[in-house]
Amino acid sequence: MNKTIRRASVFTLLLVFALLIRATWVQFYDAKALADDKDNRRNAIKTYAEPLGNIIVGGRSVTGSAPTKNGDLKYKRTYKDGKLYAAVTGYASQAYAPTQLEGIYQDLLDGTDPRLRTLMDTITGKRADPGDVVTTIDPAVQKAGYDALGEKKGGAVAIDPKTGRILAVVSTPSYDPSSLTDANTAGTAWKRLNADPDKPLTNRALRQPLPPGSTFKLVVASAALEDGLYSSVDQHTTSPDPYTLPGTTTPLSNENPNAPCENADIRTALQYSCNNVFAKMAVDLGQDKVRAMAEKFGFDDTEQDVPVRAYTSVYPKDMNRPSTALTGIGQYDVTATPLQMAMVSAAIADGGELRSPHMVSQITDGGGDVLKNYDDGTSTKRILSASTAEQLRSAMRTVVQDGTGTNAQIPGVTVGGKTGTAQHGENNSKTPYAWFTSYGKAGGKEVAVAVLVEQSDAARSEVSGNGLAAPVAKAMMEAALKK
Repeated sequence: MNKTIRRASVFTLLLVFALLIRATWVQFYDAKALADDKDNRRNAIKTYAEPLGNIIVGGRSVTGSAPTKNGDLKYKRTYKDGKLYAAVTGYASQAYAPTQLEGIYQDLLDGTDPRLRTLMDTITGKRADPGDVVTTIDPAVQKAGYDALGEKKGGAVAIDPKTGRILAVVSTPSYDPSSLTDANTAGTAWKRLNADPDKPLTNRALRQPLPPGSTFKLVVASAALEDGLYSSVDQHTTSPDPYTLPGTTTPLSNENPNAPCENADIRTALQYSCNNVFAKMAVDLGQDKVRAMAEKFGFDDTEQDVPVRAYTSVYPKDMNRPSTALTGIGQYDVTATPLQMAMVSAAIADGGELRSPHMVSQITDGGGDVLKNYDDGTSTKRILSASTAEQLRSAMRTVVQDGTGTNAQIPGVTVGGKTGTAQHGENNSKTPYAWFTSYGKAGGKEVAVAVLVEQSDAARSEVSGNGLAAPVAKAMMEAALKK
């Protein structure tokens, strides 16, 4: 064999080895990545070859599956009362990645979760029957919040303080998940929804943190009482009115210039929402103590799963004293979701203890057997002493009975709350955000509700937590506490 043929043979053999090595790599190392690739059509064909499992609300399925009329995807997802429950279910789409509970429990709902497989499934290679997701959502509370928010842009969350069960997750404006399920029509709906300036795909209850305004004063009051800065909600504070932000010549005004805010006790300061009291209180405590209390309630938690990952509510760091003062009234860089502010009220309502909030009760297999019960695994964390919690409940009742939250009053129900109106835009140039966080108790039942109204048709002068958000909270509490 001459040299040229020998070299050509060696080169050809090397090429064959390279192909064998590459084929082996693809088969054994890249196979999973290729199988999981979102652009792999075979995954969608497999997922929608059979009906999906369902998401259950109040004992009734709010999802379904329907045969398609053409194409290689045999079934598509359907929704009942889609707009009402979109913030809970999310969507399962033939064209886009699933969201919310549809995304978190995708393997359970499409039958690929290993826990669903029987021995016969393993032998035959058949896909297991899909499982179901049983939520904690109370349909009456969900509908009450959705109807009460109406055309307003906002979000609301209701929690059972005794169990941590989330009874409602409402976000408006909403969207119909059914518009995104069919690959043939989803593209048009996707473009329309993403172009909408009101952002209906945003879950405002869980993933839209905004300045909480005066509702954050509950956190500051908690820190002051737990730290011993003040021993009682009825002890007078040292709070000049007006209060000049430290190191500046800028006076901090109160919404009601005639309110008795000078040296007011915490009860009166919550009743009239006195900015001077809580701004100075935050400075007196110092940002580290306020932050420590905020984080006990759940602020700065980057892994707050319910099980949907909630956006982090933030209490800022490394501030100067004027900025610290502004955080005392829920401004500067403080942000919170309705979920977070509902957690604040839930802990106060339940004697200072916070049960981990969750909106899934259990997941079941195709035969209805429970695979996991989330109610049994609820963790409890002590946030406040029982004495501090009782004092704050009392002060919150004063807010509703005689203060800024009278629109939340419910005959025969013990209601406590705190209003908030948060500035929006440079120099408060845009319409403020209206907040209300609250608790209600009646007949052995209790509920905590937080409502954010981000935008409404109300005139700027009429935007307030009492005027816009408290009626929504009232409707949800009534639904939760009904006999």
